[in-house]
Amino acid sequence: MHMISTADEKRHDERRISAALPRARLAARGYCGVLLRVALSVFLCVGMLSGASAEAAKKVLHVLAWPGYADADVVKTFELRYDVKVEVTLVDSDEALWAQMHAKNAPPFDVLAANTAEIQRYSRAHLLAPLDLQSLPNTARQLPRFQARASIEGIVSDGKVYGIPFTYSSMGLIYDRKQIPVAPRSMRELWNPRYRGKVLDFNSAQHNFSFTALALGYRDPFNLNDTQMRAIAHKLVELRRNLLTYYTLPEEATAFFVQHNVALMFGNYGTQQVELLRRAGADVGYVIPDEGVLAWLDCWSMTRVAAEPQLALAWINYMLEPDVSRLLTQRQGLANTLTAPAANSDNARILWIGPVENIQKREDLWARIASGDRSERF
Repeated sequence: MHMISTADEKRHDERRISAALPRARLAARGYCGVLLRVALSVFLCVGMLSGASAEAAKKVLHVLAWPGYADADVVKTFELRYDVKVEVTLVDSDEALWAQMHAKNAPPFDVLAANTAEIQRYSRAHLLAPLDLQSLPNTARQLPRFQARASIEGIVSDGKVYGIPFTYSSMGLIYDRKQIPVAPRSMRELWNPRYRGKVLDFNSAQHNFSFTALALGYRDPFNLNDTQMRAIAHKLVELRRNLLTYYTLPEEATAFFVQHNVALMFGNYGTQQVELLRRAGADVGYVIPDEGVLAWLDCWSMTRVAAEPQLALAWINYMLEPDVSRLLTQRQGLANTLTAPAANSDNARILWIGPVENIQKREDLWARIASGDRSERF
């Protein structure tokens, strides 16, 4: 039997210990690494949860507006300044605006942009809250005509202000200079057979009945009797022969105009559409017809259900800052209420849109017209 000496045993133990040390160090490092990774993960998760909690804890302002009124960078500046989150919902017609205000599956809106006729409609329906002008110091920057709020129909009721003017435009004719070298002088040109399949119209009951009333020579396009309504319905059915299609958003109209060689368009968004078309390379002109033109004045209002009234007022005041107003004009081609536009000799023929005689009747008739109902059925 081979006997191991004490010295051999000692050397053997030393070698075994030496061999085990690196493994122990590696194991320790691995264990520490696991602990470090776990700690880091916990730290990150806590940080993320804290960030998410902080984000969730921020006040939220719900804004209902038209395209171009609340661009992402404009919204971001407001969010940073007031440490809030702004959620913007865009609409493409007065009808869509009304529907959004009555939607049951969405958070209530705090502020909205609407024309003066709609502001009057909403305030009469008790959907809007009167505005505290002391909280809107930037209104002092506005042109005198917009500070004279009592003279602007629709925004003042019982001495209380329900809307602050923001932007405006006429709703004239936009035409392709190459196809129409001489500017059209009448809204009736939309019905000219030479433009069959080359006309665009805005998809709106109220405005279509009103501008057609002007084309037919009716004195008051906002208060039509049954005979006039029937005549206009027939005329709008007739207009379908010339239409390429109806549009809603200005960007949509621009795409149709350029891609389908459109000749003539009812410009619901006015100068905003002209700006978009020219940026898209279209050679277009803009004209106010001889019989007159509809025009809208959009205002900011606060709803009665605004969760944070002071935040809503801060938004309206922010919209009147010079930088914001300047961007509206530069980007959208729309007039603002702080700086005077170039002189316009056509102002005498501009009719600010007002409340109409029967909104529901117009919308019911328009639904039938737009869907293709025959003229003899009206």
